[in-house]
Amino acid sequence: MRIIFAGTPEFAVPTLNMLLASGHEVCAVYTQPDRPAGRGRKLQPSPVKETALAAGIPVLQPDSLKSAEAIALLAAFEPDLMVVVAYGMILPQAVLDVPRYGCLNVHASLLPRWRGAAPIQRALMAGDAETGVTIMRIALKLDAGDMLHKEAIAIGAEDTAGDLHDKLAALGPIGLEKVLRQVEAGTVRAEPQNEAQVTYAAKLEKSEAELDWTKPADELDRRVRGLNPWPVAQTLYREEALRIWRAQPLLEQTGTEPGQVKCTHKHLDVATGSGWLRLLEVQLPGGKRMPAQAFLNAHDVHGLKLG
Repeated sequence: MRIIFAGTPEFAVPTLNMLLASGHEVCAVYTQPDRPAGRGRKLQPSPVKETALAAGIPVLQPDSLKSAEAIALLAAFEPDLMVVVAYGMILPQAVLDVPRYGCLNVHASLLPRWRGAAPIQRALMAGDAETGVTIMRIALKLDAGDMLHKEAIAIGAEDTAGDLHDKLAALGPIGLEKVLRQVEAGTVRAEPQNEAQVTYAAKLEKSEAELDWTKPADELDRRVRGLNPWPVAQTLYREEALRIWRAQPLLEQTGTEPGQVKCTHKHLDVATGSGWLRLLEVQLPGGKRMPAQAFLNAHDVHGLKLG
């Protein structure tokens, strides 16, 4: 099949690499325009663009796909199929109608749970036992298309959002490869999503980083993991933002005011609404990430209240 691929971040690269090695013809790659990044604010190509150029595939970076010219250019590639992975742009109906077999999306959740921008983080912070990827037909309504295939994995007790991102990025091409075989064989079975089971994964905001110590320890632990690697959980420590990269919930009761610090045997434990949260890796402004033990060697925090 002649396939157009549309994607932008690192998450989409494993799926593009699978398509490049699949025997299908990737006739064009669409990705977001280069964005300024780093201290020098130089224009930075997306990971998908770099992968496509290295493979000699034509790369297109339109600001929009709504114009007649953009649609005509896409149609000129005569695609059988369009595969979309974290492209970052809504496809109008005129684009969805171009490929012979339609447009497929690799979405990082077990739909209909967690439609939207931050499904990996929301699944983790909500305490879901599992997550995965769903291969679906793209519809105009956000992440609402018919489901063609799912691949599921368990969420581990120490998984961060970064860990799950990498696992699901590798899972996407496995699921898509199965669907491509079904498309070619004409055996695809589409399952409509149950609207009664829909949940939405709102985009992460920096304002969510501040920990509320009145929450239970297990919930705070999931929050720390869900906000790693961005925007990273934090709490107020001596008028500074102390970032918390890794923690561990201790569920024995505290009898102590939430936010109160207890240091025993080189451990940094903070009282919560239910149980203690043991901080394992922290970072002060301008400093490096460090184990809590190294932090305690340089700072006397016993009896201090955080937040």
